[in-house]
Order: sequence, then structure tokens, then C-alpha cells
Amino acid sequence: MPRRYVLTGAPGAGKTALAVTLRQRGYLVVAEAATDLIADEQARGVDEPWRAVDFLDNIARLQRQRQLNQTADPLQVQIYDRSPLCTLALARYLQLPVTPLLTDEVTRVIDNQIYQRTVFFVRPLGFITPTPVRRISYPDSLRFEAIHEAIYREHGFQLVEIPAATIDHRAAAIDSYIRSQPSSSPGQGTPCRAN
Repeated sequence: MPRRYVLTGAPGAGKTALAVTLRQRGYLVVAEAATDLIADEQARGVDEPWRAVDFLDNIARLQRQRQLNQTADPLQVQIYDRSPLCTLALARYLQLPVTPLLTDEVTRVIDNQIYQRTVFFVRPLGFITPTPVRRISYPDSLRFEAIHEAIYREHGFQLVEIPAATIDHRAAAIDSYIRSQPSSSPGQGTPCRAN
């Protein structure tokens, strides 16, 4: 099984830029489903896709599809920009009911040990830049961050803190951590350049 790591944190913390840099360093990086889903729906004229009743389920389906589409090369390291646990955090933040599909997906990734139990938690930069996809204030992003942290800890994950710093420094910290893990352990290996 490939080593799959989750990259998560507050909205606007620089996670997407960090993911791009990690891809440039040779890691297979799987893009965030929610952001892509929102952007696609807005391009179709839906201004606030998060108001749709099937919003959470659509994110969970896309996350699952993207995970299953990746190679099962046991020597590969994959980095996922968010996971179904982030979607669970989103449900809690938006005060939406957790759907059976989302519950099943969270159960699947935990029971099947899809992701490493160590999660890279990207801390805020001290500000947020709103976009059409990301409409959240800085105080609300901190509240959302706290929910993410609680969700991951509740489900037994350990957080590797990625503090505010330059993108290169953050990427180097993640790269160093991954390379420090024993390559002989089950599900672990070396980076594989994305296609």
C-alpha cells in the first residue's frame, strides 16, 4: 500500500501553495475536492454551491474517486490536500447533518487505514485572502481550524505541526519528516513524481 499523507489546516493557511511546492519536489499530490467542486459549480452559475443538499456527499464522492484513481504502488508517497475527515469538519462547521455516505466514507478510510495516522497540519499565516471560492473571515477560519483539529484528534490521528513560514521552509519540513520514516515499514516508501 502506498504511504498516503493528509495535508490539512485552516482555510487560507497556504495549504494549496504548499501542495504545489510538494508536487514540484516530486510527490504525487491529490488536489482538494471541495475547492474544485465549488469552482466548477460557480463556473456553471451556482454562486453558493455549499447550500445544496448534496454538497457534502458530492465532496465525499469526489474524494473517494480521486483516492481510488491513484496507483497502488507500495513504494509511492501520496499527499492528499484534505480528506473525508475534513469534510466531516466542514459538516460540523456549517452545522449540517452528517450524511450516511459521509459517515461510511470516514469509516472506510479509518478501518482500511487508507491514510497515515500522522497528518500534516498547516497553521495560519495570520491573515486570509478571500476568493470567490473561499468566503470566510480570519476569525471564522480559526474556528474552522479548531474544528478540524478536534475531528482529527477525536479519530486518533497525530498532528505534525507546520507553522507559519516560507513555502520552501514548510515544504522542506514535510519532506524531511517523510524521508525520516523507515522505508521498510508497511505502506511506506519514497516519493514518486506525479505525471
